[in-house]
Amino acid sequence: MTWHAALTLDYLNEDQRTVARYLHNGPLRILKSLYPEGDAICHNVLVHPPGGLVGGDMLDMKVSVGPGAHGLVTTPGATRFYRSEAGLATQQVHARLDIGARLEWLPLEAIAYDQCDALNRSVFELANGAELMTWDITALGLPATNLPFVQGRFRQHLEIPGVWLERGTLNGADTRLLNSPLGLAGQRCMATLVFASGSPIASTRLAQALEAARECLEDHELRLLSGVTSPHPQVMVLRVLAPVTEPAVHLLKQVWVAWRRAMWQLTGTPPRLWNL
Repeated sequence: MTWHAALTLDYLNEDQRTVARYLHNGPLRILKSLYPEGDAICHNVLVHPPGGLVGGDMLDMKVSVGPGAHGLVTTPGATRFYRSEAGLATQQVHARLDIGARLEWLPLEAIAYDQCDALNRSVFELANGAELMTWDITALGLPATNLPFVQGRFRQHLEIPGVWLERGTLNGADTRLLNSPLGLAGQRCMATLVFASGSPIASTRLAQALEAARECLEDHELRLLSGVTSPHPQVMVLRVLAPVTEPAVHLLKQVWVAWRRAMWQLTGTPPRLWNL
């Protein structure tokens, strides 16, 4: 049996309060809205009760953020792409941000199990003045339990139309990519944090944010396996390699806090779920 689930999530600014409205079809849910930072920022948790995807499964999410609204979405646990016997398993999100909108799309890691056939696809459309922070964390196999990723395919797609496009395919049998110093160098977790704007980022803001991120990297155990840059006037990117997810997630959270402070003058108030 395959699961096809869809979710529509709309954030609206109503009298200076960000309100989330949503519809779902199938096993995909948004938990109640929380406001640990006050009315302006709405925190939500995205839940997929089956807990993982196999061949033929589809999770399809559509998000809109209205003018002046600010939404933050995370998940209670990893997305698991299990061994596939029936074709492609797909998780995809398509988000549109209006003028002055902000979205923080911060799911926990995706785990590529051995022999999976998976696509993790994200598209974010940003109007002028809209801003986004999102991350992508991928764990290949379960090395701690001696279940490595040695067969199968994991495909990634991250797009900001007209601004940014990156695609990649990780093949478990491609040992040169997975183990070469010019590839993943034997690391089994890849993590990326992106800050993007619908218009060019002012040079002073950009310089301040990059310096704040580099200060986080300087004293971190992954400093030799990470780097931050601005490859496009509307984008900043932090990339991290790690043997397992925990140190990579720790670093991403540190830089997320630093970028919130530098770019939005907000404290790093984490979703309550992260403290459980």
